[in-house]
Amino acid sequence: MKSKINRRLVGIAILAVVATVIGITIIYYGLFQRQVRADLSVSAKLLKDTHYFESVDIDIDEIDLTTDIDELRVTWVAEDGTVLYDNDASAELLKNHNDRPEIQEAFTDGVGEAVRKSDTMNKNTFYYAILLDNGTVLRVATDTQSLLAVFVSATPIISLIIIIIISVCVVISHLLTKQFLKPIEVMVSNLENADYESPYKELNPLSAMLKSQHTDVLAAAKARQDFTANVSHELKTPLTAISGYAELLEGGMVSEDKQNHFYQEIRKNADRLLALINDIIKLSELDRVDHGIAFEQMDLYEVAQECVDELSVYAKLKDIRINIDGKESIIHGNRELIKELIENLVQNAIRYNNSGGKVTVSVKHIDHFTCLIVKDNGIGIPAADQQRIFERFYRVDKSRSKATGGTGLGLAIVKHIVEIHDAKIELDSAPGVGTTITVLF
Repeated sequence: MKSKINRRLVGIAILAVVATVIGITIIYYGLFQRQVRADLSVSAKLLKDTHYFESVDIDIDEIDLTTDIDELRVTWVAEDGTVLYDNDASAELLKNHNDRPEIQEAFTDGVGEAVRKSDTMNKNTFYYAILLDNGTVLRVATDTQSLLAVFVSATPIISLIIIIIISVCVVISHLLTKQFLKPIEVMVSNLENADYESPYKELNPLSAMLKSQHTDVLAAAKARQDFTANVSHELKTPLTAISGYAELLEGGMVSEDKQNHFYQEIRKNADRLLALINDIIKLSELDRVDHGIAFEQMDLYEVAQECVDELSVYAKLKDIRINIDGKESIIHGNRELIKELIENLVQNAIRYNNSGGKVTVSVKHIDHFTCLIVKDNGIGIPAADQQRIFERFYRVDKSRSKATGGTGLGLAIVKHIVEIHDAKIELDSAPGVGTTITVLF
C-alpha cells in the first residue's frame, strides 16, 4: 500500500510539472509572438519616419543596413513588387515580392503582417510591411524559434526540475503515508478495545466494520472450536461403548445369555455413530454450498408425501400416527435438500413424541407464502430452550435424544437448508402440549 501511494504521488507530481511547463510555455510563446510583432511594428515605423527610403535621389548602392542573420532584416519593395533593396541578400537575386501576403496587404491597407514557418530550420519568420509615402513598401522581418524548438531547448531544465520534484515527493510521500497509516495500524491493534475511538471521523465506518468483522471471526472461530470439541465428545461416546462391549466379549467375560444383549448394544452404538458421521458430513457440505446449487420448480406436497410414506414404518414402530394434508404447491428449490429438511423435521416430531402420539404434516398457502407445517403433540420445548434448539449438538432432553438415536444436528441441518432457500422458519412449542414448526417459502 505504501509503495502504491508513493508511486501515485510521484506520478501526480510529474504530471503536474509537465502540464505546468506545457501551459506556461504556450502562454509565454503567445506573449512572445505579440511582443515580436510589436517590436517589428516599431522598427518599421521608425525607419519610415527617417524618410531614408523616400528620397528620389537615394543611391541604392550606398544603402548599408547589413546585420547578423539572427537580427532584423530590411527589404524595400517597389510598387510593382520588384525588390529595390535587401540587407541580407542581393536585390537582383530576389524574386518579385508582389505575391507575398504581407506586401499585398501593405499596398491595400497601409500595413501588413505574416508569419511563415520553416520546417527545415525549425523556426518561424515574422514579417511586418508598411506603405511609404512615395508608394513603395518597406518590410522588416526577424526569425524566432518555433514552439517545438522552445520545448526542446527547455528539456534539460524541465528534466532537472522533474528529478528534484520526484526526490522531494518520495520523501514527502513516505512521511505522509507513514502518518496516514499509523492511525489505521493503531486502530487495528485496538479492535478488541470497545472504548477506542479512531482519530479521524472518516475512519469511523472502517473502524466499525473491522470491529464487526473481528467479532464475527472470533465467533466463527469459537463456533468451530466448540463444534470440534462436541464432535470429539459425541464420537467418543459410542466408540467407547463399542470398544468396551467388544473387549468384554473378546475376553469371554459375558455369559451366553447376555451376549445377544451386548451384540445389540454394539449395533445400536454403531448405528448412532454412523448417523452422527452422516449428519456431520451433511453439515460440512451445507457449510461449503454456494448459490450455484441446482434449483428447480418442484411440488412441495409431492416431496412431503414421499417423506411421510418412507417414515411411516418408523412411526409405527414408535406407536405414532402420522398423516399429511394439503395440495400441490410449487416452489423453487433443491429437491434433495428439501427432502432432507422434511425428513429431519418429521423424524424429530416422531422421536420426541409420546407413545400413541400424532404427527401431522401440512402443505398450504398462507398470505403470499407456501408453507410446510410439521406438528406433533409430544413432549414440547421449554421457552428457555427454544432460542437454542437450532444450535449444533444442542439437546433439550439429552438422555432421551441419545436413547432414541438423535445426533443433535438435525435442526442445525434444517436451519442451513432454510437459509439456502431464503426461507423463514417459525417455532411454536410448549412442554406437554407439543411442537409446531413452520417453514415459509
